[in-house]
Amino acid sequence: MTLLTLETRSLTLHRYPSTTDPNLQAWDAADEYLLRELTAEQLKAATEQGPILILNDSFGALACGLADYQPVAISDSFLSQEATRRNWQSNELDEQQLHLQDVLAPLPEAPSLVIIKVPKTLAMLEYQLLRLRDVVTPQTRIIAAGKAKEIHNSTLALFEQIFGKTTTSLAWKKARLIYADVEEKAPIANPYPTVWPLENSSYQITNHANVFSRASLDIGARFMLQNLPRQKKGVMIDLGCGNGVLGLMALEYNPEAELCFLDESFMAVASSQQNVAQNRPQDLARCQFRASHSLSGIESHSVDLILCNPPFHQLQTITDEIAWQMFKDAKRCLKRGGELWIVGNRHLNYHIKLKRLFGGAECIASNSKFVILRTINR
Repeated sequence: MTLLTLETRSLTLHRYPSTTDPNLQAWDAADEYLLRELTAEQLKAATEQGPILILNDSFGALACGLADYQPVAISDSFLSQEATRRNWQSNELDEQQLHLQDVLAPLPEAPSLVIIKVPKTLAMLEYQLLRLRDVVTPQTRIIAAGKAKEIHNSTLALFEQIFGKTTTSLAWKKARLIYADVEEKAPIANPYPTVWPLENSSYQITNHANVFSRASLDIGARFMLQNLPRQKKGVMIDLGCGNGVLGLMALEYNPEAELCFLDESFMAVASSQQNVAQNRPQDLARCQFRASHSLSGIESHSVDLILCNPPFHQLQTITDEIAWQMFKDAKRCLKRGGELWIVGNRHLNYHIKLKRLFGGAECIASNSKFVILRTINR
């Protein structure tokens, strides 16, 4: 829990999922800088001219701070949306004024104010700015923010190319603001999603802008594909599915299994669904696609096999807490005799966590960088 004190209110904010690290809080200096920059008079005037959009709010600090002005919070993260809901409720804000939208949905037309937390990848920023270009007007005010060390010349060049004249503020608490004017510009085609051929197959893989390893097969997934289980039956889950390439090949190798693709990224779930539809449309009937936090919503003792390439970061924070949550959820959701298959970097020592939860793990394969582990729920 952290307390963010603003001119008009103080907010009690929590990260989601919760963390045991006392150094991690639910807002950062970029959030505070943005909220200090926007006066009540400016915000009131903006609401009279058009909608206010917030992009990439991490845990709802911006949405809660601007709750009086009915902003539309747009994110690719299920976790971010859930954090915003929880923080909205814990601060007793009017739930009728909470408007959440996933990043692939149509944007509101003619926004008066657009507030952007600069995302981790330049591809995601480019995708979002190009989509905004279709709805903003010369009267739209655009303000972005991020850690000063993460705002590069390429970041500013992208704003300049897509919108027009771009300037930056002085650094404050190691954060910086970006201001962009909307000028007349020739239309620029949005290059996302990208499509590339999956090696050693006839499949074409579609990746939305915010999906990991957007332009090619990542080396961990490549190693896992060489060692996927085959001829399994029952319910299988591709947990943290990304573009769904593991689940896609699992459909081919396990023709009697049902596949559920889960990820906290709406773009990842959409990529997975599109990849099955394009490459194995005959298998769509035995698939489910869902944005979620780990295995939340999955019935206990209902799953036969889980495939997982766990993330070791949340936003810009390196952490193993999400992987640990995935393993605990797998323990809850697997049937007796159900299997969890994991690929991970060797140095992450996932076998230690699996021994604590499951009593041990078998090494299916390893190389100089990765290890594939299988554990059975006994």
